[in-house]
Amino acid sequence: MKLIYEQSQEGRRASSLPPNDLPVPEIPAKLRRERPPRLPEVAEPELVRHFTKLSTRTFGIDTGFYPLGSCTMKHNPRVNERVVNLPGFRDLHPLQEEEAAQGALELMWRLQEILAEIAGLPAVSLQPAAGSQGELTGLMLMRAYFADRGEDEARRKIVIPDTAHGTNPASVTMGGYELTPVQTDPRGDIDVEDLRGKVDESTAGLMLTNPSTLGLFDENIEEITRIFHEAGALMYYDGANLNAVCGISRPGDMGFDIVHFNLHKTFSQPHGGGGPGGGPIAVRDRLEPFLPVPAVVRDGEAFRLDYDRPKSIGKVRGFCGPFGVFVRSYAYIRSYGPGLREMSEVAVLNANYLLARLKGAYELPFDRLCMHEFVLSARRLKREHGITALDVAKRLMDYDFHPPTIYFPLIVAEALMIEPTETEPKEILDEFADAMLEIARDAAERPDLLKEAPHDRSVRRVDEVKAVRRAVVRYLFEDHPDLSAEPSAARELEAQKGA
Repeated sequence: MKLIYEQSQEGRRASSLPPNDLPVPEIPAKLRRERPPRLPEVAEPELVRHFTKLSTRTFGIDTGFYPLGSCTMKHNPRVNERVVNLPGFRDLHPLQEEEAAQGALELMWRLQEILAEIAGLPAVSLQPAAGSQGELTGLMLMRAYFADRGEDEARRKIVIPDTAHGTNPASVTMGGYELTPVQTDPRGDIDVEDLRGKVDESTAGLMLTNPSTLGLFDENIEEITRIFHEAGALMYYDGANLNAVCGISRPGDMGFDIVHFNLHKTFSQPHGGGGPGGGPIAVRDRLEPFLPVPAVVRDGEAFRLDYDRPKSIGKVRGFCGPFGVFVRSYAYIRSYGPGLREMSEVAVLNANYLLARLKGAYELPFDRLCMHEFVLSARRLKREHGITALDVAKRLMDYDFHPPTIYFPLIVAEALMIEPTETEPKEILDEFADAMLEIARDAAERPDLLKEAPHDRSVRRVDEVKAVRRAVVRYLFEDHPDLSAEPSAARELEAQKGA
């Protein structure tokens, strides 16, 4: 398939603009281009065909099973799209006066109340735009809380387990804190003895995902909470894996003081490709004064935006947050009603069913019942047959399955992190398990088949090492390099490893 630039023919246009007599504004010299940008020039039929072809190559939850661990790629109900496209929601301007936006404000307020109940914490802000921004917002709340107590200079450390999502250490650094890692014990829980020696009066808090990225619920969570609270530190709950526990257990009841949600994961907002998402946060009473403004509050029978929060950390996003995400998530939660617990129960059931089918063919680093996801290892396949987790993932594409998350968490060699979600039927789970079992057999009998996979995709296996060494990130027309004849950098690297 040709690039859109390769189809370009000088003078062709996909549209035309009506003539106008408006004055042309003067562009400051320092902002003016030396020459016009060289953009693709194609007619409308070529333009439509090009992007239609691209769309047929795109894999998404609407085209197949997407067991991407810790990403919760569940079905996005179409009724949510009908609701979000109601004119009163769809056409609402973010600067609309409050009196004419009562329906939207009420929906936001009710979503806050629901999330507060799910988290077991009394106050919620919908403003953060994604889980990562929810993390940073939570750390900013910690900082404001300790500053209000005169402890911000003393409390500089955030504890993070070695199974944490990569955004956690990034958020710690962006928040101006120091990272203190803690190890995982042989059961897959936080090593409490290692933890005890790392929590003191300089500790601001813990960032923890529970269940962890291993798909395991930490059996020592009450003791962990006691350690931090006795030291005067706060507990932060990364809600990336909340899909496992909704209606079953609540982070607030576990002792967490701050929780972020991923509306685009747990509550079905479509996501992928960088967004859109939503990362609301819930907090205990003592942290509520520091939440972002404006707060959506109920005043009698009306709803309004409250800016009168003198201790607030201010805004973390323009306006009040991603409103379309709120509508879809609210619709999804209301569709379950009081039965929201069933969502998590089925997610856990599906994951344990797949685990039971696969743990004989792949290594299981922590032999326990899992929650909504689980982590296998391909290290035995690598040791005995030279087949890696990457080979397994690439071969799965030939079965029309999206690969699981691989090489994460980092503490598991050749990791395969699998999350089926609650929206997949047993027939799909069995097809996936059969494919994984066949791949394990082929690793022993036909290893070359796996090393060259995928075989029937529009794009074959990419030379990732060459892509890093010789990154080509823009089209150079006549000067565009042809790298196809260059030897494989990946094979060269493998040869070096072998030597």
